[in-house]
Amino acid sequence: MGDSAAEARVRVAMQSVPRAGFLRHEDRDRADHDGPLPIGHGQTNSQPRTVVDMLVLLDTRPGHRVLDVGAGSGWTTALLAHLVGPAGRVLGVERLPDIAAFGAANLQAAQLPWATIVTADENRLGAPDAGPFDRILCSAEARELPNALVDQLLVGGVLVLPVRGRMVRVTRTSTGHEVERHGWYRFVPLVQGP
Repeated sequence: MGDSAAEARVRVAMQSVPRAGFLRHEDRDRADHDGPLPIGHGQTNSQPRTVVDMLVLLDTRPGHRVLDVGAGSGWTTALLAHLVGPAGRVLGVERLPDIAAFGAANLQAAQLPWATIVTADENRLGAPDAGPFDRILCSAEARELPNALVDQLLVGGVLVLPVRGRMVRVTRTSTGHEVERHGWYRFVPLVQGP
């Protein structure tokens, strides 16, 4: 799916940031289950194999500024923080305040202070005032490619998200963007605005 260097970096991140610390206490013994697990309010902690696929496509590097849309329990935010290292920055946004608080607490426990999770602005997708970003990960399925997220990328920046069941990798160019489509996946729907 991606180059071997990206795969190797993601493998190390997955080993360094255990999923169990981002699950509800009653589900932590199921952390090795390769499927989505509930985190409350109808939301899930994504299937590990899917997270790996997305992170390999995203190809996050040390020092990058990254936006994590749909941060949920904070696991992907923490994985991204591991990938960018202390020279980078990761901002996770989550639309449900209770889930955002859960994710922020999990992230704090992981001791990755260059990453944060906040409650999303319900009137705007992403975090346009905090950008532009080198990478954007969106863990919710859009009906159409959200141009509001593409616009938050630097030129050369990459957005990975599911659109109508297909995993999409978007690279922003000086004149627009290029789109690659990858495998089929299922996610919770992306909520865009009120």
